[in-house]
Amino acid sequence: MADEQLEEEKPKGKKKLIIIIVLALLVLGGGGAAAYFFLFASSDEPAPEAQAQEPARIRALYVRLRMPGDKPSFVVSLTDTNGRQHFMQIFAEAKTRDQAMVDALTLHMPLVCDRLNFVFSAANFEEIQTNEGKLALQQKALDAVKDVISKETGKSDVEAILFTNMVMQ
Repeated sequence: MADEQLEEEKPKGKKKLIIIIVLALLVLGGGGAAAYFFLFASSDEPAPEAQAQEPARIRALYVRLRMPGDKPSFVVSLTDTNGRQHFMQIFAEAKTRDQAMVDALTLHMPLVCDRLNFVFSAANFEEIQTNEGKLALQQKALDAVKDVISKETGKSDVEAILFTNMVMQ
């Protein structure tokens, strides 16, 4: 009778062993598949098609627009409609993404500053007290800088003129 119990227990032990081996293989296979998925299949690089469609972002470069003698600001006098005299001080920078344009702005800085002095001194005091007036003055300054640089170099890749400080009194 004891022999019969031993013979019946042996097949149950083999079944347990087979089940454990199958479960271990499933766990190892699932872990390997997950590792492959996380390491190789989902890399951070976009597909080649997405890379071709998305233009490369070039770092912005800024040039301080300075008066001769490295004076950091433009100071102009303005007159309002009542005939009262006011002063405006502007610190300005040009934004571009081309190093050649930075070099051109540096080389032709006296011409750029001369033109900007005319633009700033022709501003209407009442208009530039509003945000829209300041934006219009920035646009006029950008147009003036682009005009000077395009005449001197044949191209103008200046994106914006930024007023980093503006004081009116």
